[in-house]
Amino acid sequence: MLLQRLSLCAGLPLGPRTRSTIICPRLAKPLTQVSLARANGNSFAHRGELRQAKRIVVKLGSAVVTRGDECGLALGRLASVVEQVAMLQNQGREMMIVTSGAVAFGKQRLRHEILLSQSVRQALHSGQNQLKDMSAPVLEARACAAAGQSGLMALYEAMFTQYSTCTAQVLVTNLDFHDDQKRQNLNSTLQELLRMNIVPIINTNDAVVPPPEPNSDLQGVNVISIKDNDSLAARLAVEMKADLLIALSDVEGLYDSPPGSDDAKLIDIFYPGDQQSITYGTKSRVGLGGMEAKVKAALWALQGGTSVVIANGTHPKVTGHVITDIVEGKKVGTFFSEVKPAGPTVEQQTEMARDSGRTLAALHPDQRGAIICHLADLLVEKKQEILAANKTDMDLAANLSSALLNRLSLSPAKLNSLAIGLRQIAVASQDSVGRVLRRTRVAHNLELEQITVPIGVLLVIFEARPDCLPQVSALAIASGNALLAKGGKEAANTNRVLHELTQEALDIHGVKEAVQLVSTREEVEDLCRLDKMIDLIIPRGSSELVRNIQRAAKSIPVLGHSEGICHIYVDSEAAIDKVIKIVRDSKCDYPAACNAMETLLVHRDILRTTLFDQIIDMLRTERVKIHAGPRFASYLTFSPSEVKSLRTEYGDLECCIEVVDSMQEAIDHIHRYGSSHTDVIVTENEDTAEQFLQQLDSACVFWNASSRFADGYRFGLGAEVGISTARIHARGPVGLEGLLTTKWVLRGDGHTAADFSEHGTLKYLHENLPVLMCNFI
Repeated sequence: MLLQRLSLCAGLPLGPRTRSTIICPRLAKPLTQVSLARANGNSFAHRGELRQAKRIVVKLGSAVVTRGDECGLALGRLASVVEQVAMLQNQGREMMIVTSGAVAFGKQRLRHEILLSQSVRQALHSGQNQLKDMSAPVLEARACAAAGQSGLMALYEAMFTQYSTCTAQVLVTNLDFHDDQKRQNLNSTLQELLRMNIVPIINTNDAVVPPPEPNSDLQGVNVISIKDNDSLAARLAVEMKADLLIALSDVEGLYDSPPGSDDAKLIDIFYPGDQQSITYGTKSRVGLGGMEAKVKAALWALQGGTSVVIANGTHPKVTGHVITDIVEGKKVGTFFSEVKPAGPTVEQQTEMARDSGRTLAALHPDQRGAIICHLADLLVEKKQEILAANKTDMDLAANLSSALLNRLSLSPAKLNSLAIGLRQIAVASQDSVGRVLRRTRVAHNLELEQITVPIGVLLVIFEARPDCLPQVSALAIASGNALLAKGGKEAANTNRVLHELTQEALDIHGVKEAVQLVSTREEVEDLCRLDKMIDLIIPRGSSELVRNIQRAAKSIPVLGHSEGICHIYVDSEAAIDKVIKIVRDSKCDYPAACNAMETLLVHRDILRTTLFDQIIDMLRTERVKIHAGPRFASYLTFSPSEVKSLRTEYGDLECCIEVVDSMQEAIDHIHRYGSSHTDVIVTENEDTAEQFLQQLDSACVFWNASSRFADGYRFGLGAEVGISTARIHARGPVGLEGLLTTKWVLRGDGHTAADFSEHGTLKYLHENLPVLMCNFI
């Protein structure tokens, strides 16, 4: 009766032609948003556009819904899916679920009932409590589906009720799509459910459907037979003009060969013309369809204007967010697109860079040096072309902050400086790759060496810093590393020209592809997932960018620093002229740099002295905004604005001033609030300075020198890929040496490990100790 009243109020056509059940804790307001893709009648061309998806069909394969024993449901996975669908529904999207699981749920119920019945009969027949061995009964699938439908829907009802989300069950067969009147009834029912903000849960009526006909899943453009839930989901998505179909299975997506086979690679984006290059494996452990059926259904839906993603819904690490990640445009599973990009994918770029990088590493040092020198010459020769592209970027970025515009801007002087730095790198590269660090004579004709080698493939991510591109390219070339460069969109035109010049220089020795510019729509988080292809990530940019990369790159090492909170401590025995010069240069030379001073610590004894007055006057003259630390503010009647946090990187003409009682207190303050980047002491007391240099745990520690010296160019490295505050591998300004690792090379003459048992090794060392003293570094 309640259902009839609800159908009368809502105008739902619940006649005999449509089998549906509604479970609705509350009704939401009707939604009117229309997605861009469906408004144009086309599928989405890029993953990033999936955020615009309004109407979404989620297909849950049997492997996702059922347990590993194929008897009963995977309740944890199902609850996770329900939570994500409810969240998207509450965002204003229209969600539909095509679900399997009725057969498995019914199998569990019927098997339990049959075994219970058998046990009772056997107990009555034998008169004993001990039961004979009972084999599991063979159950017919239709009977299982009939027994499981109600329980499956009751489970969905209970789960969705937790999120105040309405649900309705809809059972369909082939006839509902092939009979025009039934198809119209089904469409009308689903449209009305979606209008009322209800989630339809759809399944084939497996209790009455005939067995599927082989090879009849596709019968033309306008017809797709419903032989499994893959074809049902595709037909339903097209019929309902859905924007996105998410098909969840027990594999990560579509592979170019059967998953688990050697060299099988996950396909990120699949295009309609690529199906001939795919080798399909066997179908999943449960269900009617295999990957071939999924691909055919996906291509049919894509042709009908619905975007499709096939992804893994069973992996415990991703199940809890796989649906929302897909809708957010993240690189999950295989995305089906009709629009093939003009250039290679980022995976293809990485492979090209790795292959070419190995050739680069095998070149003679003179050849690598010649490439770098040629690039330096091109920066000078093509100066006007570079500056013209940079002017275009500057004009488009006129609304950026002054700090970002400074980083984005190039000038003839900057280009000349870059060229000089590159030539320094070329000189330093002569003995970089293949240098012997350690050589040991283990035995006669058995020598062990440790030599320097490239790290592999580097991913350098930088924001509005086009000067980074030639610098890191030169360092990668010098160290024999392949490079993926991901620049900020603000510098797109400048980066394009600089990359063309870099590849022109590389081409003189046939390694043009060793440096790749990633200019696709790839998100940084997606790049950080290429752990099997990228060996090291180096971020160059804001602290927020670095922190995001460090969080996202869970399996790839990240070299860099998240913040540049640099301190200058002015001791009580500091010289006035040195203090003024060092503080002015550290703060005002380039405030946006990571090595600029952010906090000025002053000894209490210099307050209300001529030295302190001159420091304040100089900062005011340079238009530096001063924030007072808590102790400094307590000394003043009318103080500047009190600092919100002593852990602030301003990146502009602003700084904090704080008061300390001693050098040791300054060290404690820096350890507590600093970022281990660069810190300076200004004093004439050598003992105080040496204590500061020894006790302070920062990557760069200076005495009577500007913090701006923390730079690869000023260190004589030629250039740097960044400044690292890590404790391992490389620390401080990272130049050529920081992009190398080592490997061990053993040269023998038929030696085996058996020749060097523990006793034999000790005896050999005792007898040949004088000879082994020739080991050297």
